[in-house]
Amino acid sequence: MKLMHLSDLHIGKRVNEFSMLEEQRYILKEIIKIAYAEKPQAVLISGDVYDKPVPPAEAVAVFDDFLVHLAKLDLQVFVISGNHDSPDRLAFGGRLMHKSGVHLSPIYQKDITPITLQDDYGAVCIYMLPFIKPIHVKVCFPDADIVTYTDAVRHAIQQMDIDTIKRNVLLTHQFVIGSERSESEEVSVGGTDGISADVFDDFDYVALGHIHKPQYVKRETLRYCGTPLKYSFSECKHKKSITMVDIAQKGDITIHTIPLIPKRDMKQIKGTYLELTAKSYYETLCLEDYYHITLTDEEDIPDVLQKLRVIYPNIMKLDYDNQRTKNIQNISFCDDMEKLTPLELIATFYEMQNNQLLSDVQKEFLQNLVEKVWEGEQ
Repeated sequence: MKLMHLSDLHIGKRVNEFSMLEEQRYILKEIIKIAYAEKPQAVLISGDVYDKPVPPAEAVAVFDDFLVHLAKLDLQVFVISGNHDSPDRLAFGGRLMHKSGVHLSPIYQKDITPITLQDDYGAVCIYMLPFIKPIHVKVCFPDADIVTYTDAVRHAIQQMDIDTIKRNVLLTHQFVIGSERSESEEVSVGGTDGISADVFDDFDYVALGHIHKPQYVKRETLRYCGTPLKYSFSECKHKKSITMVDIAQKGDITIHTIPLIPKRDMKQIKGTYLELTAKSYYETLCLEDYYHITLTDEEDIPDVLQKLRVIYPNIMKLDYDNQRTKNIQNISFCDDMEKLTPLELIATFYEMQNNQLLSDVQKEFLQNLVEKVWEGEQ
């Protein structure tokens, strides 16, 4: 049985105030093309379908269109909610969609009944466990000793009555200890949301969601497929992909990935203003990509963002890396400050803030300015 594993679509997300909806529409169409070519029996979507619990109407329309196209391919679709989703909203209409082969996990309840698919080797049982916190499980089992996230997930799995002779697949959306996080993820203080990998031992394949970098934890079949798009500059080096899982007889699983190429990539470049605006430099780049630009000029460039956007229209982030930013000093005043002239005060402040002295041109400008202000007060 061939499965396509997706997660963390984050439809409706904004990155540095840029809407990603256009990019998401594009990449979801690419995924449909891959599904058409690969012909999986099922698509697993492991949470964070939307970026917000109450997604904008445009985001809902994008996901609706995606589901409709998947359903036309005559395959089964399994969807669980993540920590960014509202489980109630995501599951709306689930019982009606079930007949069309689209299975939406409801809010967590005591009993999770698997959906069974058949192939030449027999049954494959698909379990859907949405994002849960200890309190969610504690409400259902008030007498259970549940304190940590590991306790919660372990107890929820223990209620599933898994037949380990069969082939079992789990969709879940949690942080498994040992996985590598990115800046674009929601992080709990101190890693208190971490779950031990051994709670998933009864499953042949665990389709994880929540972590944005493609990776596996402890074993190859305990896997994060990652996001289909880059959602922070910490992900610049990530190779986004779809995870394809081929399950033959019990214990025989093959995994491979298919690269996803975005409409616009996310890149980081660094240099002086003159270096980055040289034609010989920017002609080698895809200028429509999203950029984080770091300037190394010691002096701030007036209206630099507007000037750079003439060449790089999709600048998401701009900052400086120079002596001033490397050696930011705490500015403090002492009694001797009262004895300084206005120009000396400004020069002292400038040196503390920028870690360099005023130039002669700057001094002359400031001296003339101070004299004009002083004359106006006489």
